[in-house]
Amino acid sequence: MSTVLTDPLAIGSHTASNRIVFGPHETNLGYDRSFSNRHLAYYGRRAAAGAGIIVTEEASVHPSDWPYERAPLASECGPGWSEISAVVHRHGGLVLAALGHAGGQGTSHWSQRELWAPSRVPEVNTREVPKWMEASDIEAVVAGFAAGARIAVEAGCDGVEINAGQYSLVRQFLSGLTNQRDDEWGGDKERFARDVLVAVRAAVGSDSVVALRLSCDELAPWAGLTPEMAAGVASSLASDVDLLTVVRGSIFSVGATRPDGHTPAGFNLDLVRQIRSAVRDATGDRVPVVAQGSIVDVGQAEWAIGDGVADAIEMTRAQIADADLVAKLVAGTPERIRPCVLCNQMCQVRDNRNPIVSCIGDPFSGHETEDPPVVGRTTEPLDVRIVGGGPSGLEAARVAASRGHRVRLVERSARLGGAVRTAANGAGRERLASLVDWLESECRVLGVDIETEREADAEELAGLDPAELDNVVIATGALPGDRDYSVTAAAQVVTAATALDDPDGLPDGAVLVWDPIGGPIGVSVAELLAAAGRTIGIATPDYIVGNELARSGDLAPANARLAQAGVEMHKRSTLVAVKKGVAVLRDRFTGADREVRAAVVVDAGHRLPDESTWQQVLDRTGRKLPRSGDAVAPRTIHEAILEGRRVAIDLG
Repeated sequence: MSTVLTDPLAIGSHTASNRIVFGPHETNLGYDRSFSNRHLAYYGRRAAAGAGIIVTEEASVHPSDWPYERAPLASECGPGWSEISAVVHRHGGLVLAALGHAGGQGTSHWSQRELWAPSRVPEVNTREVPKWMEASDIEAVVAGFAAGARIAVEAGCDGVEINAGQYSLVRQFLSGLTNQRDDEWGGDKERFARDVLVAVRAAVGSDSVVALRLSCDELAPWAGLTPEMAAGVASSLASDVDLLTVVRGSIFSVGATRPDGHTPAGFNLDLVRQIRSAVRDATGDRVPVVAQGSIVDVGQAEWAIGDGVADAIEMTRAQIADADLVAKLVAGTPERIRPCVLCNQMCQVRDNRNPIVSCIGDPFSGHETEDPPVVGRTTEPLDVRIVGGGPSGLEAARVAASRGHRVRLVERSARLGGAVRTAANGAGRERLASLVDWLESECRVLGVDIETEREADAEELAGLDPAELDNVVIATGALPGDRDYSVTAAAQVVTAATALDDPDGLPDGAVLVWDPIGGPIGVSVAELLAAAGRTIGIATPDYIVGNELARSGDLAPANARLAQAGVEMHKRSTLVAVKKGVAVLRDRFTGADREVRAAVVVDAGHRLPDESTWQQVLDRTGRKLPRSGDAVAPRTIHEAILEGRRVAIDLG
C-alpha cells in the first residue's frame, strides 16, 4: 500500500526509505552506560518492520552528565552504535545517534558531582542548584559533542541528532528561563547551539546527517522560547543542519513534551506548520521538518504530510505499541495496527525505579531478548477455552489462535473488554477502549469463537478430560474488595466501576471519591463527575492526590486539573465511616475526625480476584487451572495482557 508516509525522503546526501521516524527515548536497556544486546533487539525489531529513520537513545557527550542510571555515554557507545547500524542498514533504514547533555535538568545521584548549566537556576524537581559553566566547561562540552558525533559516524551511523529539546543544555543556553548570563553566551543566546552544530559538522563532514531537535515553545512566555522567537532561532540554525524536529516543553513543563491521553493527539501540528514555514523561507526545501507530539494514528500522520504541515512524522510511541506498524501500513492493513493509547504507563521510564521500556498493549516491547516471541504455528493444535473476555482473556485468546489453536472464549457480560472498557469512560482515558477494540477485532480475524452473555459452567468444565482441562484458561477478572470503613443503612456507597459506567445514575448532591490506591481511576472519576457540574471531593491517605500518577508523568497535571475543576482534595486522610449525607475522614497524623458532605461515596479502592469458577473446578477435580490477570491478583492492564500472553504461549 502506497501512502505519503511511505514516500522516500531526501535528508542531506542520504535518502530515507519512508517518512516514519522512531525517535530517541529513554529505554533503560543499557549496560554500564553503553548500548546492549537488548537495544539491538529492540531497534532491530522496528527496523525489520521498515522504520525509515531510527534515532537511538540519547548519549551524554561529557562525563559531567549522568541524567539517569542507565543513560548511555557517547565515549562508550561505539561498539553498540556499530551493531545497531548494521542491523538497521540490513533492513534499509537510516540510523541517527542522538547526542545531548541534560545540563541543569540532570541529577548528581550517580555522578556524585555538580550539575553544569548556563546559570544558577535550580532544577525544578530536585531543587538542585547547578554550577555556572565557565568558558573551559563550555569548550569541553562543545568538544564532547564533536567527539561523540565522530564516534557515532565512524561506528556506521548515518549521522547524529543534537538535542535542543527537553532535558537539554543546548536549549537551556537558548532560553531566557535558564540563561541569565551577561557574557558572550548570554548576549548571544544562540552562540552555544551554533558552536555545537559547527563543531559537529566539522567532525562528521558533509556526507553525514546533522539533525536538530528543537523546543519551539517552552510554554513560559515570560522568559522562555515562544513560537515567534523559535521561528527565528530555527531559521538561523537551519543553515547548519539537514533535518529539524519540532518539539515543545521546558524546565517548567517537562510532561508537555510527551503528555498522556489528556492532551489531544497531534497537539504540536500548528506549531510545526509555523516553524516549517519559517525554515522554508530561510532555506527553501533543503531542511525537512519532522513533526513530533502524540502522533500515533497513521491517518493523522498522513494528513500532516499531505497538508504540508511536516515532511516526516515521529511515531515513537506508536511503534513501541506495534513494532510492525510500518509493515502493516505497507501491507495495506492499517486497521490491524495495535493502537497506542497514550497512557505513558510503561514507556516512560526516566525515574528511580529503573523500569525497562515496554507497552501495556505489547509487553514484548523492550523484552525482546527475554520473553519468547509469538511466531509460528503449532503442529499439534489444541481445543482451548478462555473463561473471561477482559484484556487478559482476549490476549490469551488472540495469542493462542495466532499459534493455530482452536479457541473458544466465553464472557458473562454483554460486552468484551472487562474493567478496561469501564476505565475508558473516565476523563482522559477514552483511548483505552481502542486497545480492547483491537484485541476483539484480532480475535475475530483469527477465528476465535466468542460467546458473550454466557456464564462459564464449572460443572461442565470439571467434566472435561484431564488433558482438555489443562487447556482451559481462567481470566474471570475481579470483584470489589472488602471495605475497611463502616457504612450505615441509609448511606450511599458505590464502586468506581458503577460511577464510570453510569455517572448520571448517582444520587444528587455532593460526591466524595475515596481513593486509597492513588492511581488513575479515582482521579478520572473525580474529573468526570466534576466536568458534569457535580460538587466533588477526593480523599487519599497519601501526601498528594494521585500519588501513583508520577509513573506516567501525570501527577502534577492531574492535580492542576482537579484544582481547576474545583475538586476539594482531602490529603493524608482515611475513610472511617459513611453515614447518610456525610463521610467521616480521619487525619492520619493527628487522629482527629471530621465530617465532609457526601450524598454518595465512590469507592475507588482495591479489587480482589473472582475465584469462584477456578475454585469450583479445583474442589471438583483437584486440578488448578491456568489463570491470568485479575483472576490471579489485582493487576494493571499491562500485567493482565502480559499474563494472558504468557499463559497462551505455555499451552501445550
